[in-house]
Amino acid sequence: MVSMIKKGYWVSVYVKIENEENLKKYSELATPIIKSFGGVPHIRGGIHKTFEGDDFERTVVWEFPSYAKALACCNSKEYQNSWSVAKDTTVRHMQVVEGFSTE
Repeated sequence: MVSMIKKGYWVSVYVKIENEENLKKYSELATPIIKSFGGVPHIRGGIHKTFEGDDFERTVVWEFPSYAKALACCNSKEYQNSWSVAKDTTVRHMQVVEGFSTE
């Protein structure tokens, strides 16, 4: 039996962005940190259509090699320092989620 490490994902939906400049600065600081933990961006804003539930200003999804790496990145001092740039002017819901495979 082959043990397969499941990927980890950051799923963030932005409820309110009060200062676009702060969010841009956060993104510039956070992106290299996230990538250093193996993060790969899949969704970062973009055109969207909401079919059910609340509409959000922005959706962001990052994939990591493992759930543990995704958690480690989120909890890292470096990432938390970058988030501090935007957290007072941004309201978001963020989850770290373990992936799955049907294969």
